[in-house]
Amino acid sequence: MRVSGRMLGGALLAAALGLLPSPPGSAEAPIRIGASVSQTGTYGLLGQNQLRGYRLCVKLVNARGGVLGRSLELRVEDDRSDVATAVRIYERLITGDRVDAVLGPYSSPITEAVADVAEKHRMPMLAPGAVARSIYTKGRKFVFMVSSPGEIYHEGLIDMAARRGLRTVAILHQDSLFTRATAEGAVELARKRGLVVTGVESYPPGTGDFTSIVTRVRAASPDVLLAATYFDDAVAIAKTLRALETSPKMFGVTAGGDLAKFYEALGPTAEFVYGATQWEPDLVGLVRDGQRIPVGRRYPGARELVEAHRREFAGADLSYHTAAGYSGCEVLVEAIRRAGSLGGDRVRAAIAALDLNTAYGGFKVNADGIQVAHTMLVFQWQDGKKVIVWPDELAPGKPRFPTPPWSQRR
Repeated sequence: MRVSGRMLGGALLAAALGLLPSPPGSAEAPIRIGASVSQTGTYGLLGQNQLRGYRLCVKLVNARGGVLGRSLELRVEDDRSDVATAVRIYERLITGDRVDAVLGPYSSPITEAVADVAEKHRMPMLAPGAVARSIYTKGRKFVFMVSSPGEIYHEGLIDMAARRGLRTVAILHQDSLFTRATAEGAVELARKRGLVVTGVESYPPGTGDFTSIVTRVRAASPDVLLAATYFDDAVAIAKTLRALETSPKMFGVTAGGDLAKFYEALGPTAEFVYGATQWEPDLVGLVRDGQRIPVGRRYPGARELVEAHRREFAGADLSYHTAAGYSGCEVLVEAIRRAGSLGGDRVRAAIAALDLNTAYGGFKVNADGIQVAHTMLVFQWQDGKKVIVWPDELAPGKPRFPTPPWSQRR
C-alpha cells in the first residue's frame, strides 16, 4: 500500500518505533549528510536543539531501513556561531568529504553565507534555522525555508493586541539578519492593523545592558512592546523591564523565549511574557473545555516525535528548533525518495514540488523557496508553563491580559 506524503511523519516515526516492519539492511555505503551547526557561541543553545532534531531523524530513518536501500550517516561540525567557519566547513564537507547531501546551519546570518556554497555546488539545502526572506529572494535555487518567515513572527501578538483595542507599539531588535527582518515585518503588520508604532530601536549583538533602551520605552509608554531576540537578550530585556518597573500591557519576544531555560533564568519575571513559536510539544495533547483539539492531520507523527525525543534525549529541551531540524531532515529524505536519486537537480525539483504535512506542520515553498504552508503560534508563560494562546483554533487557553504592573505581581 502506498503511503501518502501527507502522512509522512506518522509513517516514518511509526516504522522507527517498531510499529511497521523494517526492510533488511543494505551492504551499500551509507548516504552521507553533512551539516555545520552552532553548538557553542552566540547561537549554541538553539543550535544544539536543532542538531538533536537532525540526529533523531537520522536514527529513525535508519530504524526504518534508510532511503533508496541505504542508511544515513550524519557528519556534523561545530561552526562556533561564526560565519567564516561555517563556510569553510561546508566547502570541506562537499569537496573534501564528498557528502551526498547537506542540511542547513542554525541562524539566518550563517545560512545567508552558506547558501552561496550550496548554490555553487548545486546541492539542495533545507534550512530549518533561517527564516529571513532576503536569503531566498536573490535568485538562489538550492536553499529552502522550513519554518514560517521571520517577518510574521509577531503577527499573532499584533492580532491579539488589535482585537483588544490596544493602540501603540514599540519595537526592539538585535541588529542581525533574522531579528531585523522580524522587526521590519512587525512594523508593517502593526500599521496594517491600525497600531501606531512609537519607535523602533536596534542594539548590537552581545548587548547586555538594556537600561537606556528600556528607559526610553518607559518614557514612550507603549501599549505593546515587541522584541525580536535570541536567548540572552530576551532574558536581559525582561530583567530590565522588571528592574525599571516597566509594564506594557503586552510584551513579546522571539527566539529564546520558548526555551525552558528562559523560565529557569527568570522565574516569576517570565510570567505574562508572550513568545512567538513555530511548534510546541503540547500540540500532541491540546484540550479545550474538556475536549481534545484535533491536530493530528496538521502534525502527523508529532506524538511519536515527542515520545522518541524523550527516550533518546531524556532531560534535554524539546523546542521548535528541534522539531524544525527534524522536519528539515525528514523533508530531505522524502525528496530523495521521490527523486529516486541523490542528484542535486533532481532532489531540488522534488523539494520544490512537495506539499505535505510533517510532525512539525505544513511544508510547501514558493518559487523562491520561501515557506508558505507552515503555521506560527503564540504562547504565554502562565504559572511556569507555556500556554498556546494563538491562533484561536489551536489555543487551549486564553491570554492573561493585560499584564499587571510589577507591584501587583509575585
